[in-house]
Amino acid sequence: MAATPQNPAASAPRRKVSRHRGEGQWAVGHFTPLNGNEQFKKDDDGLNVRTRIETIYSKRGFDSIDPNDLRGRMRWWGLYTQRKPGIDGGKTAVLEPEELDDKYFMLRVRIDGGRLTTEQLRVIGEISQEFARGTADITDRQNVQYHWIRIEDVPEIWDRLEAVGLSTTEACGDTPRVIIGSPVAGIAEDEIIDGTPAIEEIQRRIIGNKAFSNLPRKFKSAISGSPLLDVAHEINDVAFVGVDHPEHGPGFDLWVGGGLSTNPKIGVRLGAWVPLDEVADVYEGVISIFRDYGYRRLRTRARLKFLVADWGAEKFRQVLEDEYLKRKLVDGPAPAQPVERWRDHVGVHRQQDGRFYVGFAPRVGRVDGATLSKIADLAEAHGSGRVRTTVEQKMIVLDVEEEQVASLVEALEALDLTARPSAFRRGTMACTGIEYCKLAIVETKQRGSSLIDELERRLPDFDEPVTININGCPNACARIQVADIGLKGQLVLDKDGEQVEGFQVHLGGALGLEAGFGRKVRGLKVTSEELPDYVERVLKRFQEEREDGERFAAWAARASEEALS
Repeated sequence: MAATPQNPAASAPRRKVSRHRGEGQWAVGHFTPLNGNEQFKKDDDGLNVRTRIETIYSKRGFDSIDPNDLRGRMRWWGLYTQRKPGIDGGKTAVLEPEELDDKYFMLRVRIDGGRLTTEQLRVIGEISQEFARGTADITDRQNVQYHWIRIEDVPEIWDRLEAVGLSTTEACGDTPRVIIGSPVAGIAEDEIIDGTPAIEEIQRRIIGNKAFSNLPRKFKSAISGSPLLDVAHEINDVAFVGVDHPEHGPGFDLWVGGGLSTNPKIGVRLGAWVPLDEVADVYEGVISIFRDYGYRRLRTRARLKFLVADWGAEKFRQVLEDEYLKRKLVDGPAPAQPVERWRDHVGVHRQQDGRFYVGFAPRVGRVDGATLSKIADLAEAHGSGRVRTTVEQKMIVLDVEEEQVASLVEALEALDLTARPSAFRRGTMACTGIEYCKLAIVETKQRGSSLIDELERRLPDFDEPVTININGCPNACARIQVADIGLKGQLVLDKDGEQVEGFQVHLGGALGLEAGFGRKVRGLKVTSEELPDYVERVLKRFQEEREDGERFAAWAARASEEALS
């Protein structure tokens, strides 16, 4: 048919007409699953997989596990398959999941608020030694992660953890993950307000509740009344930050929509002041908005930060107040600028009650079960029954009498757990890396540990607070974008043109009230072998060029690309 003025489409290319199905938001009627993850969650709640683990999989073994349980629902109970040994980083994005899967699991123990008794810590250590080949890493979300876990042993591990009040419930998956909190809540002399009761109430209401066990993606939360801003509140989906309201007194400033990974966003203040006894209500409102309005069509846009970016703070607060809380929130002040540059509580500090807490630094969060058991013994021997984990992969012993402090510090030093670390030991973090993680491209833990040793040897007098965060892939579990020196693992070319492990460098990221993402210098990548030389070089230039009192992040923002290369 020839084209005519009456029929112009006759010569136009035909376009396939597709019906837009929205973003998969339940609140606007989009309940049809739009991807495989949404389908398996609709087929069966992730929490239900525990029964199959206990009655079928643990008895019949790894090969009996349904694929949707193996790579999906088992995360609701803290279980991920770990990486099969010997697969190099170049194959991470090429192989199918079943080719990457080992027949062992990572198991994450959730430790809300970082709070542990010495009895609980000892049980964690014993499980590590008996079932996890000694592994027990401290994460930057206050959890402990095991590796080499067999499915046959999982029910016994759960029994032992739950006997002392611990669990792996919703430690992973599209769920409300661990609620991180100030590790010195209720004991620090300078605390604005203790958020512990709110954490406990949220745990009681939300964790393991099927009303909140099918979220668009993971939901990360933080609550702290510390003026040090010690929970990385800016990069959580919801955060409650201690503030003192001029009329109403101590309470919390509400933040939403933070997160990192490949599309990082700093959380936004809603300008609302929340009293302690209303924190759980507001938390429930925010997580309900995420469940109902969150984007479920594309996994890459399924975090709360995308909804907040599209709505803005004003609309988000209005929906929270009008549809969920059914009342207005009180306007409130922003948190004050932290006085301290370090926020990890390392060192010896006086408590409210006159006793002391002692914070110490394992190497990049890497410990083992035997060491954790020894820490429990040391704490009890020095008068304490309580320990804490931090969001900087550190640990703290609480409630130490003054006359016991020196002895405890010395005993920790003997375990290579120093309370007087170098800036490099104190400031370096690393994710799990290619050793166990199926998403990783490069090795991280050993790289971080050896980097600490090299920098201590080369720059023995360096004492500025500098954070060096090492990540094995782009997903930013080690918070690379908000580190002074953030290292994103990737394959790079060495001087001979060979493909080797290395890092893209981010410089000058920060958290705190001057929060921001690190600067990427065009073309700046370093091989793993070159890493100590590069970090030494850039830190020496910082020392040479900095102005009085200038932080590394501020210098990196103004420095020339030549100085940063």
